[in-house]
Amino acid sequence: SKSLSDEENLKLFGKCNNPNGHGHNYKVIVTVRGEIDPVSGMVINLTDLKAYMQEAIMEPLDHKNLDKDVPYFAEVVSTTENVAVFIWENLKKLLPMGTLYKVKVYETDQNIVIYKGEETI
Repeated sequence: SKSLSDEENLKLFGKCNNPNGHGHNYKVIVTVRGEIDPVSGMVINLTDLKAYMQEAIMEPLDHKNLDKDVPYFAEVVSTTENVAVFIWENLKKLLPMGTLYKVKVYETDQNIVIYKGEETI
């Protein structure tokens, strides 16, 4: 985080605080919801969903240094939580309104973030 000192970053982020960066092989699961089309039997055509995921996730993020190559992360800390928000916002622009339900991002098998957009209580 640019707003923290080197010591504060080390304390907060531990081994993930590397001045030269470090990589992850994120796994992303997207859940959609809606009415099932009686003809196709699908909420959304999976070929279309794959194309949306390619555009919203793979093109901007795959094999990239998030902090250096993705403009969104120039001012936002590239935590898994913020990666999930980035993916949600990109997919929401592409998918039919109301069909995006959940974005699940695995940083590791034990570090998983689930994001369902902004919810008001």
